[in-house]
Amino acid sequence: MILTFWNKNRFKKRAGRLAITMLLLIPVCLAGSQACTDDNESKPPDLRHQIARMLMVGVRGTGPELNEEMTHLVTTLGVGGIILYEYDAVAHSRPRNISSREQVTKLVTNLRQASVTPLLVGIDQEGGRVNRLKPVYGYPPTVTAQYLGTLDNPDTTAFYASRIAEMVSLTGINLNFAPVVDLNTNPECPVIGQLGRSFSADPDVVTKIAAIFYEKQQQADILTTYKHFPGHGSAAGDSHAGFTDITETWQPIELKPYSRLIQSGKCDLIMTAHVYNAHLDSVYPATLSKYVIQHILRDSLKFNGVIVSDDMMMGAITQSWDLETAIFKAIDAGVDILIFSNNVTEYNPQIALQAIDLIEKMVKDGRISPTRIALSYDRIAKLHRRLN
Repeated sequence: MILTFWNKNRFKKRAGRLAITMLLLIPVCLAGSQACTDDNESKPPDLRHQIARMLMVGVRGTGPELNEEMTHLVTTLGVGGIILYEYDAVAHSRPRNISSREQVTKLVTNLRQASVTPLLVGIDQEGGRVNRLKPVYGYPPTVTAQYLGTLDNPDTTAFYASRIAEMVSLTGINLNFAPVVDLNTNPECPVIGQLGRSFSADPDVVTKIAAIFYEKQQQADILTTYKHFPGHGSAAGDSHAGFTDITETWQPIELKPYSRLIQSGKCDLIMTAHVYNAHLDSVYPATLSKYVIQHILRDSLKFNGVIVSDDMMMGAITQSWDLETAIFKAIDAGVDILIFSNNVTEYNPQIALQAIDLIEKMVKDGRISPTRIALSYDRIAKLHRRLN
């Protein structure tokens, strides 16, 4: 079905790429992008250790003492990251990892102390509807991105950005999957516009507010992730649930916040979207597309930092590709960190081990080069050196 659709839109694909090329003529400062990189770090000899650093996994349990699964992930396997949730979407219950401010702070401390490798502890703390650290758990209230964009007041933005950065930092979490820099081109988008997650349809407003969030999170020693590349704001569907096609709605202007933030050097990580655009790739969604990640984000926008996937367990991926294919295509495309939330439709306590085994086999079979794994490992290690 996809290939048939692509054949009908071959001319549109060429036109779309031409529009992107014109947009990418915006000067991009290579020196600015170096804010996301440091000098090379020596690589450990153990391949599985390097692979494990590329995984961020969701786990059940509030601790604060680590359960068997948590201990296995951070001590035996040495995964590079843990992502926390307050709601278990698979079990339809609370708590998942967060029941109080004191509890989650102790849990994060124990996770980081037990880890055999520097650990990224991530959370989606955007504010508004996507808000894991809620007032009911002892945290101050937040507002939506849409509220801040509509107000467009730097002082108000700085106030709420500082509040989010402080609550994340004091909890011990060092990576926030925020802010969203999707343009609000479709206010009816079920996972962006309808939830108030976009600052604005104006890329200037989005860039300005995102930069303030970056600065406040950097001051609090929090790594910032912009999402969802190359733009999810025009979608009519939800990539959590399944195939999401933005072929007829996506516009090259949606790249502008990324281009400008990379140029300014205010960029740590960028998260890919599981959206499909036949003008860019006739088969694969952005997360699995070498054209989108390597040609546009790496080569054209000159982003040399860490690229993280959206959740690899979302329907837009799992309904069309098996685990091995999805992992291979993502890494081959240029993704550095793969997220497995264990919080969509199923819970798989063995997902990290399965992923490590699959990637190791791909390297041994020659499908992925050891150099490719080492490159992601180095980028992740440089992230840690940005943290105090």
